[in-house]
Amino acid sequence: MALAQKTAMMVPLADERRRFQRVRVNLLGRYMLADRREFPCQVTDMSPGGMALIAPVPGVAGERVIAYVDHVGRLEGVIARQFQNGFAMTIAATKRKRDKLAAQLTWLANRHILGLPEDRRHGRIAPRNPAARLLLPNGVSIPVRVIDISQSGAAIATDQRPDIGLLITIGKTAGRVVRHLDDGFAVEFTRLQHADFLEENVTGG
Repeated sequence: MALAQKTAMMVPLADERRRFQRVRVNLLGRYMLADRREFPCQVTDMSPGGMALIAPVPGVAGERVIAYVDHVGRLEGVIARQFQNGFAMTIAATKRKRDKLAAQLTWLANRHILGLPEDRRHGRIAPRNPAARLLLPNGVSIPVRVIDISQSGAAIATDQRPDIGLLITIGKTAGRVVRHLDDGFAVEFTRLQHADFLEENVTGG
């Protein structure tokens, strides 16, 4: 009898997962494993019931994980499976939370379809002092030249070609590589920068 009850409880969850449509996203965040270690991550697709993360430490299947994702917030669940560069996790949430998440994903999907990345909404300027330092995840620091900056991103001139999606730091500002340019790459900041401190945070002034 107990087994029958358990099976009955699991069927709606499976049906629910099938109902959710995954949305391709490109969001930065952090996640915490059960042993409380925290790592940066990049979410590549998401539905109200689960998401896939590019992550340096994949954890183990069934492990509890908490993620903090840009534009979305705090999400909790368990690791469902591992893949080469990360893992997929379920999202444990109330119906109200799932509905809110579905609305957020619709907005993110429409923004992508309409070609309205956030850095297009903020005017770009050429910094007074274009010299900056690029800090890679392995701790290597490289001098670069900032071509232009906005509150949400920057174009960087360098012979380096960090991988798309890589988390890097320009000056004191964290971001991710979103595309390669002829003479460098473009970065999207993980947080919108205040206009008054933009150059100070990216190039030091």
